[in-house]
Amino acid sequence: MWNALLFGGVLLKNKKMKNLIQVVGILLLTGISTPLFAQQDPHFTQYFDNTLFVNPAYAGSKEMLNVTGIHREQWMGFAGRPTSTTLSVHSPLSYESVGVGLTMVNDQAGPVKQTMFYGDFSYTIRFKNPAKKLAFGLKGGMNMISVASSNLQTTEAGDPKLLNNVKNNINPNFGFGIYYHTPKFFIGASTPKILEKGYDGVSKTNLEKRHYYGIIGGVFTLSSTWKLRPTAQVKMTVGAPTSIDASVAGIYREKLWLGAMYRVDAAVGAFVQYQVSPQFKLGIASDFGTQAIRNYNYGTFELLASYDFTFKKQGIRSPRYF
Repeated sequence: MWNALLFGGVLLKNKKMKNLIQVVGILLLTGISTPLFAQQDPHFTQYFDNTLFVNPAYAGSKEMLNVTGIHREQWMGFAGRPTSTTLSVHSPLSYESVGVGLTMVNDQAGPVKQTMFYGDFSYTIRFKNPAKKLAFGLKGGMNMISVASSNLQTTEAGDPKLLNNVKNNINPNFGFGIYYHTPKFFIGASTPKILEKGYDGVSKTNLEKRHYYGIIGGVFTLSSTWKLRPTAQVKMTVGAPTSIDASVAGIYREKLWLGAMYRVDAAVGAFVQYQVSPQFKLGIASDFGTQAIRNYNYGTFELLASYDFTFKKQGIRSPRYF
């Protein structure tokens, strides 16, 4: 429900909206209307480089200490637009079947601000073929939520759910995941936040909704210079449309990544990533909505930076595709 109030308030403040009829039309087209529960976790065009955010079993899977940051500016030029920044750190321990990680997310859309801190733990089962690995993961932490309700222009005066601002409301939570991977294939399923806690301590409907994720992908050799890496992610939330992301990237000489992304009935995008060194990768991405709201913004942009720290003398033994 907060999402409906949030985007309704943001749209009402945007000067580009001519009247309330347009606002209602866009809300209906984007599937954001009470009493539906919209998806609350942020989307990322480069979701394939942000797996730890949704699946704790990914922790330590790179077999070295990895630090990845992504910053996303959604719907540029739109008042109160969503902005999201995520930073993940993860590594295997000396006992390599165990991985640990830390995920931090700052997400703001209109009057709603969320700051998440989560620790991740994984345990990997190894098969006779050492390239095949199955990991189970646990995630635990908190979401600190603030809602500046007074910034909203409402159509119903005295709504008790909007009279008081919510400041630094702390919701503890936990989740789990499973992740199977080889050097050229992966598949996983997870739910990063199991508890459905209230945003404001007043309403029984303003809740953090449980999200379910499925991910899959692989890499194929096309020639001595080109590889192809398709991936897909499915996100499901009760009361909201299922979100399906699919991407494909062409990898040239293990250096240049050129890709495209499609979010079903929502957006199309493209990304470019460059492997500056075997350890350091930079990326930029952009996507554009396919719904009516695209007429009121200049698109969405992301920046990515990822670094692998290796403390072994042999360095990085092989390229990492996911």
